[in-house]
Amino acid sequence: MMVCEYKPGLEGIPAAQSSISYVDGQKGILEYRGIRIEELAEKSTFLETAYLLIWGELPSKEELEVFEHEVRYHRRIKYRIRDMMKCFPESGHPMDALQASAAALGLFYSLRDLHNPAYIRDSVVRLIATIPTMVAAFQLMRKGNDPVRPRDDLDYSANFLYMLNEQEPDPLAARIFDICLILHVEHTMNASTFSARVTASTLTDPYAVVASAVGTLGGPLHGGANEEVIQMLEDIGSVDNVRPYIQDCLERKAKIMGFGHRVYKVKDPRATILQKLAEQLFEKFGHDKFYDIAQEMERVVEEKLASKGIYPNVDFYSGLVYRKMGIPTDLFTPIFAIARVAGWLAHWKEQLAENRIFRPTQIYNGRHEIPYTPIEQR
Repeated sequence: MMVCEYKPGLEGIPAAQSSISYVDGQKGILEYRGIRIEELAEKSTFLETAYLLIWGELPSKEELEVFEHEVRYHRRIKYRIRDMMKCFPESGHPMDALQASAAALGLFYSLRDLHNPAYIRDSVVRLIATIPTMVAAFQLMRKGNDPVRPRDDLDYSANFLYMLNEQEPDPLAARIFDICLILHVEHTMNASTFSARVTASTLTDPYAVVASAVGTLGGPLHGGANEEVIQMLEDIGSVDNVRPYIQDCLERKAKIMGFGHRVYKVKDPRATILQKLAEQLFEKFGHDKFYDIAQEMERVVEEKLASKGIYPNVDFYSGLVYRKMGIPTDLFTPIFAIARVAGWLAHWKEQLAENRIFRPTQIYNGRHEIPYTPIEQR
């Protein structure tokens, strides 16, 4: 009998072959379809990057215009979904609301025509278009307000920021937000993407695929970490408290949120870009004292843990960017989901191309030949 080697968390075990994205954790390289993330952040837009990931090539000008038009005019959600969301508890987390809403969306488009390119494209457009609308709608409805209708004259990122408070965003803030979506859209076989591919392998509909991935993303060890970073910075309170806080974490062997990555052993290239974006925001809209705390944390952690390959990851600076835009902390992870939907759909489409249902094995470590004990003898 073959003995399988057990790897906790499947660490280092390939779960699929993919041409969507590439990471070199030793050199700090991230590529989407072979294009470096730094170049996409500088020159591309979120919807163009989403097209690249899902269909494999950068679109022509005409292809991009058609895709943008389709997304722009599919932003509105069914009134029954809106009515359902009004019944959600105000105290519920927006990620739970998003997961339920994404799953409910599938009720209205229940046909599973997975071999039809038109069905696949329609599903991609609908999910990318409506997920931001659902996030913004829940944010307003949990405060007792009606949701804001999407504006067809605004681009993808500007429209989402507008739907949060019915105020047209500053162009710099809208562009920086769009870059943030590019940085979060895809990152190889992370937990939520693996969840999406496992769900996709059963040949269920893409709405269930996205709902399962949203549920996975919500955990504090995955997408929820950026919320934890802001809470950590607030708890530290001042630059003077940084070194004692980190020393205490090291002595307790507690995780320092926003630092370390299963893949990167150098500074996450997305964190480098996000830090520059944060500085642009602070320069125009005013400084944030928590950025000083974050910088000191990076210095101290590098001093103490660089030898172990622990540096800032994508979550460390993203929360500071969103905070400066006035976005509530518990929307940080749903915004992560807005971006990552395109990555999940790229993996859904790739999984369908050569599908085989996931069925990993296990190593049993329980007992054998245990006799049944009647209830009166227990």
